[in-house]
This record gives sequence, structure tokens and C-alpha cells, in this order.
Amino acid sequence: MQGRDFIGIGAAVMAALVLPSAAIAQSAAAKATVDRAKAAGVVGEQADGFLGFVTDAADPAIRSAVAEINAGRAQVYREAAARTGVSPEAAGAAAYVQVVQTKLRPGEFYKPAGGGWQRK
Repeated sequence: MQGRDFIGIGAAVMAALVLPSAAIAQSAAAKATVDRAKAAGVVGEQADGFLGFVTDAADPAIRSAVAEINAGRAQVYREAAARTGVSPEAAGAAAYVQVVQTKLRPGEFYKPAGGGWQRK
């Protein structure tokens, strides 16, 4: 994938995330639950643009919140992919690089492509 294409995909994902017309299925409660789980090192960001579990210690409420947010992200990636002519997987990877990585806070976990969990 060329750099320009990657930027275009990232721009499409970012637009979908910030435009009010984008229907992102994510409640404030799910976001708060995931934010706490990220701070506790239970949940992290993955190179595919989705949340993942750093540990198996996640309770059902955390698992439900992660599923809700991942479903919303999947929708955004499908929409971005349709606009840019790439796969939803490529849109998710672009979102990770251009959106998610920039929002990682110190102490949070992330999982680069082909690697294990790392702490920022």
C-alpha cells in the first residue's frame, strides 16, 4: 500500500469517527469501562484497529464493553473501506497507525502487527 493511499484511508476513518452522521455504536458507559480497563492494563489497542485483552482477567462487563466498541469500530472501518476501495482490514490498520497510536496514553498497552503486548 502506498503512503498516499494509507493517508487517504486514515483520513476516511478519522472523518467517520468525528462526523456526527457516523453511527458509532458506543455508549458512554462502554467507553468509561474500557478506559478504566486500559488504565488497569487489562485491555489494549491492537494493530488491526480493534481492542484486545492483555490479560484473561477481564470480567463480563469489560468483555461486553470491548465487544460494543469493537462493533462500532468495525462499522466505521467498513464505511471507510467502501469510500476508499480497500478492505475493512486495511482501514482498521490505517486507523491504528493514524488515530489510535496517537491517542495512546503512557502506561497503556498496544500490540503492533506481528508482535506481543507492549506498554507505552
